[in-house]
Amino acid sequence: MSLFTTFFPNVVANHAQFIAAIWQTLYMVLFSGIISGVLGAALGIALVVTEKGQILENRGVYQTLDKIVNIFRSIPFIILLALVVPLTRLIVGTAVGTTAALVPLTLGCAPFYARQIQNALVEVDPGIIEAAQAMGLTPLDIIWRVYLKESIGEIIRVSVVTLISLISLTAMAGAVGAGGLGDIAITLGYNQFENDVTIAATIIILLLVFIIQFIGDFFVKRVTH
Repeated sequence: MSLFTTFFPNVVANHAQFIAAIWQTLYMVLFSGIISGVLGAALGIALVVTEKGQILENRGVYQTLDKIVNIFRSIPFIILLALVVPLTRLIVGTAVGTTAALVPLTLGCAPFYARQIQNALVEVDPGIIEAAQAMGLTPLDIIWRVYLKESIGEIIRVSVVTLISLISLTAMAGAVGAGGLGDIAITLGYNQFENDVTIAATIIILLLVFIIQFIGDFFVKRVTH
C-alpha cells in the first residue's frame, strides 16, 4: 500500500472520487452497450435481409437504413455530443451527467455495431440460405437458425470490437461532463497536473479492454470448436 501511495498519491487522496468514476464508466459501458447492441443488431439484420437478392429484399428500406448508418458513422463523436443535446434533454431532462451520456453514446455506437453485424452476416454461405428457403423456413426462422447461428463466432468478435470502441467513447464523453474515468483524467489529471491520476485512469481503461477481449476470445473458442 505504501508503494502505491508513493507512486499514486493523488489517486489515494481522491480515492472516493476515483472509485465513483470507475462505476460511472462501467454504468455507461453496460447500459449504452445493451441499448446499442439491441438497436445495432436489429439494424444490421435489417440491412442484410433487405439487400438486393436477400430474403426480404426491399430497395427503399435498405437504402434508407444504409444512409442513416453512414451518416451517423461519419459524424465525429465529439461533434455528435453537441449535436444531440436537444434530443438528450428531451429524453433524459438534462444534457450533463452519466445518464445523459447514454443518448450520444448509443447514437454513436449503434450504427457502428450495425455495420459490424452486417459484415458478419453477409459471410453466411448463400447456399445454406437457399437450402433453408427450399425447406420452407420463414424469414424469421432463417434469421435465427441460419444467419445468427452460422455467424455466432464472428458476431462475438465484432461485439468485442464494438465494446472496446465504446469504452474509448465513454472516456471522450467524460471529457465534456459525463463523468467516468475520462472526466477524472481531465479534471484532476490534466487540469491540475496530477499525472498519476491520468496514468491510473489509463491503466484501468486498459484493464477493462483486456478483460473484454479475454472474455470475447474465450466464447469465440467455445462456439467455434
